[in-house]
Amino acid sequence: MTIEEYAQQKILILDGAMGTMIQRHQLTEEDFRTPELADHPVSLKGNNDLLSLSKPDIIESIHEAYLAAGSDIIETNTFSSTSVAQADYNLEHLVYDLNYESARIAKKVALAYSTDEHPRYVAGSMGPTNRTASLSPDVNRPGFRAITFEELVETYSEQAKALLDGGVDILLVETVFDTLNAKAALFAIENVFQSIGKTVPIMVSGTITDASGRTLSGQTAQAFLISVSHVPLLSVGFNCALGADQLMPYVDILNQGAEVLVSAHPNAGLPNEMGAYDQTPEDFADLLKPYLDKDMINIIGGCCGTTPDHIEALAKLSSNYAPRKATQAV
Repeated sequence: MTIEEYAQQKILILDGAMGTMIQRHQLTEEDFRTPELADHPVSLKGNNDLLSLSKPDIIESIHEAYLAAGSDIIETNTFSSTSVAQADYNLEHLVYDLNYESARIAKKVALAYSTDEHPRYVAGSMGPTNRTASLSPDVNRPGFRAITFEELVETYSEQAKALLDGGVDILLVETVFDTLNAKAALFAIENVFQSIGKTVPIMVSGTITDASGRTLSGQTAQAFLISVSHVPLLSVGFNCALGADQLMPYVDILNQGAEVLVSAHPNAGLPNEMGAYDQTPEDFADLLKPYLDKDMINIIGGCCGTTPDHIEALAKLSSNYAPRKATQAV
């Protein structure tokens, strides 16, 4: 069954946070090092994507926990698996392996949980990188850019190709704070599709930075929707930065205007003074219930601070609701 067909039957459940679950393992520097990286001169602790090579059993167990909780879609452990992001660790040469192995691990687990009645899908996570094509990182040089559109296209092409080779069912361009970065990712994806003669559905998920209701590069929710609507998408949505209650008005704008599926995976509230998330699974589900009551959503899950318990509560709640029907005009 294709994911497009399955999305007509039910609200699809995305998984929750990967980083939150990794933090539970209290890993050391050595856990991030493969034998080949034993003498690597740069500290690797915190490079969570590298665990797909150094500790694949941990990543596999996290995927399994989310699938057991009811996830229909799990994301690969590749949020920072681009040459741009991995340059911080001098690991640009491992980008293909990071993406390929992460996709392979997730696909293996998804296939083990899939049945004819309940198929499971793997979304290749493509994060925003740690550079922006629209804004200068130097307040004294507003015209300066730390990266070009062409460089982003190159790094996203490498990531997309490896994820597809590893077997992902979907490509997810997520946590978009700069739509120009996302446009580079989408352009790269379409180029890769053309070069390999294969396509998969594409999801795009932006980030509303704060109560201003705009992305970091200044776009409103409506402007963001218009900016990415030139590409055939499976879904458009928002994730991260905000909790479910703060995010809902912006998701509703997508609901009212999108011809495609609408997704949301908010944080478990806002972090406390220690940077931790206190929102319980029950509270998380209760705050997402209005999305369902208002028929706003097709794909729903969790971002920072969420766990399999949060996803299980959400899956149980959403089973009582039908998926949103797409509008006919943007």
